Amino acid sequence: MDEPHAVVVGAGIGGLSAALALHRRGWRVTVLERAAELREVGAGLTLMANALHALDALGLGPAVRRGEHAEAPGGIRDRHGRWLSRVDGAEMTRQLGTTALGVHRATLHRILREALPASALRTRAEVEHVEPGPERAEVRYRGPDGPRTLTADLVVGADGLRSRLRAQLWPQIPAPEYAGSTAWRAAIAFGDAVPAAISWGPAAEFGMVPLGGGQVYWYAALTTPPGGHAPDELAAVRERFGDWHAPIPELLAATPPGVVLRNDIHHLATPLPSYVRGHVALLGDAAHAMTPNLGQGAGQAIEDAVVLGAVCGDGVDALPAALAEYDRQRRPRSQAIARAAFRAGRYGQQLRNPLAVAVRDAALRLTPARAALRGMARYADWRPPAG
Repeated sequence: MDEPHAVVVGAGIGGLSAALALHRRGWRVTVLERAAELREVGAGLTLMANALHALDALGLGPAVRRGEHAEAPGGIRDRHGRWLSRVDGAEMTRQLGTTALGVHRATLHRILREALPASALRTRAEVEHVEPGPERAEVRYRGPDGPRTLTADLVVGADGLRSRLRAQLWPQIPAPEYAGSTAWRAAIAFGDAVPAAISWGPAAEFGMVPLGGGQVYWYAALTTPPGGHAPDELAAVRERFGDWHAPIPELLAATPPGVVLRNDIHHLATPLPSYVRGHVALLGDAAHAMTPNLGQGAGQAIEDAVVLGAVCGDGVDALPAALAEYDRQRRPRSQAIARAAFRAGRYGQQLRNPLAVAVRDAALRLTPARAALRGMARYADWRPPAG
């Protein structure tokens, strides 16, 4: 039998994870990336227990853990620095098998990329159209040498928030919606130790995650109309957060102006009725773009990839049933987490009314640490499929 062939559209964390998961199951993979070079934009991320278990299934857990990364069990403070809730790292490890880990997005992207054959990766490949079947899929794209066509047993749509594959194959689904907040972020050199923490103020949030190796990832979010920009984005963050508790002013003072990224936050407000159409499967933001309030965006994409690789392990003959099983396993969980993340933003960063903020903060202080951890474990307690 010929080696099954999968085309993965998009070389972000989700796309590379899917390519690796299928490659480890005996598939020949071709990754099409429209950018001129393979790199991950962004700053840092927190890998919860579920993401680390998924990376273990891809054989990359040791590579991720042996880097200079920092454990990031987390906690919540108010804008004055008073702790509202803390997560015990040892208890998290006891319940979930591992704590959370802060890692630079570029580091994780490099580890994934280096695990794949270099011949699998094609840059400057702009996908223009996909035919999903019924026997095999066809991908038409424009490369450096002009139009090209690939046939594939499986096409994986990992082309992100503004997915062209989703728009083409699910035209009834509205485009992602603005979630109400804009965010700034940066990864910087910072010599002092900082805790992993989120700090809340009225309609505002500042987060910090130690990445290890003398680096810290920080982000700031505000409830504000979309489309805003400032001549100096770092100055805009300092103006809004410069009087918050230490070490927030110190982190901002240590930030070079050119490294700050600003993005409006969007999510897929209308859930897809299926992640599968013919021989095409969506994953990651293409399937379930979510707000970052639970820190699960990357984790859900890696979970998707691991499950897709597991169910497709029997090759082409079993593909229809395999893709149906992928949808059955992934859609309910990822869509539930997307809904929960949106709610978390509404009751966390976006909460503005002073009375409501006071009630929320008091409730958090009164919630036992183990109960808070159980709430987190609802989303982080996941194990890859056996086999």
